[in-house]
Amino acid sequence: MHAQHAVPRSCAQRAVDRRRHHRVRLPLLGRYMLASRHEYPGQSVDISPGGLSLMTPVRGLVGERIVIYLEHLGRIEGQIVRHTEIGLALSISATIRKREKLAAQLTWLANHQGLGLPEDRRHERIVPRHSAVTVMIPARGEAAGRLIDVSLTGAGLSLAERPPLGTVITLGKTPGRVVRHFEGGIAVEFLLPLSPDDFGEGVVL
Repeated sequence: MHAQHAVPRSCAQRAVDRRRHHRVRLPLLGRYMLASRHEYPGQSVDISPGGLSLMTPVRGLVGERIVIYLEHLGRIEGQIVRHTEIGLALSISATIRKREKLAAQLTWLANHQGLGLPEDRRHERIVPRHSAVTVMIPARGEAAGRLIDVSLTGAGLSLAERPPLGTVITLGKTPGRVVRHFEGGIAVEFLLPLSPDDFGEGVVL
């Protein structure tokens, strides 16, 4: 009886292993469903063929199964492995072929769409009809601001005072983080993207 020999791993498997921890910063809009079958909006922070970090309003439980639908990538299944300051991180459950396809998609998106840059302009920016907005600044209270432009993921704001970068403020009812200063105002990235159904010149934050 011949001894059984271990089957060498395929080149595809080795390639996946090498790329497993190479994360690409890709802020993609989407939705996710927890084991309770409740759905919530979310946005990816970074992704690799083996896992991703997701900005979420509800974190779920470590070890819980999660199903995510992301623009450009479609359905992704996985398991929550830890909580982060802004959401959760998960390991992706997929076949070798699925991981290879995901790796190719991530490479294409990173190279062709310039996603993940500080000035991510992939979403249309509009000038809202209602530009006046009340801004709540921690430890300082309310301030009057004027919206310069708005996208699904952020806004340019004319504001007399400029909170430090990283400060979480609220525009109307929409929380966001200060990501850039410019003369006479600030740029804000929303903590969660706006709903495309509500987006338009009549949008109210």
